[in-house]
Amino acid sequence: MSDIATLIPLDNVDPALVEALLDRAFEPERHTRTAYKVRAGTDWLPGLSFAALDGSEMLVGTIQCWPVALTDPDGRAHPMIMMGPVAVLPGLQGKGFGKALMSASLAGIDARAPLPQVLIGDPDYYGRFWGFSNEATGEWTLPGPFERHRLLVRCDNPAVLPREGALGPWLR
Repeated sequence: MSDIATLIPLDNVDPALVEALLDRAFEPERHTRTAYKVRAGTDWLPGLSFAALDGSEMLVGTIQCWPVALTDPDGRAHPMIMMGPVAVLPGLQGKGFGKALMSASLAGIDARAPLPQVLIGDPDYYGRFWGFSNEATGEWTLPGPFERHRLLVRCDNPAVLPREGALGPWLR
C-alpha cells in the first residue's frame, strides 16, 4: 500500500483515462461480459466510485459501483449496489490498490440504511476481506453466462434477501 499516494472521487478523472485503464486491466471486449448487462442503462454511483493514483499522481486503479436490483418472482425489485469493476493496471496488481479501492467504496455506504452489495468475483478473496458470500445467491439469475460460485453478496441481514430472483439494472 505504500505505492498509493491518493484515492480520489472517480468523477474527478477524465472518462477516457478510466476507459483506457479498464481496457488494459481487462480487455477491450470486456463490454460483452455479463456484469455489463446487469448494470446496462445505469450510471455509476459517484459517491462510491474512486480512482487510485500512485506517488507520481498517475492513474493506476479504479472502482465503480452501480445501482442494480434483484427482481423476485413476484416482480418486486430489491435495490442493491453492484461493486466493480475493480481495475488495477496489470503490472501493479497485488500491491494493495484494489483492496484500498474496495475498502473506500464500502466505507462510503450509509450504515443507517445499507443496501446489500453484490459482485462477481473470487469468493475466497472477497469473503476473507469483506464478508461477501455466495450462500444466498444460489437461485439468482443474471442476463448472461456466469460462474454461479462467483456471484457474491454482502448484507447485514441476509434473511431479507430474496431466495430467487433476476439481477439487473435498477431503473428507477
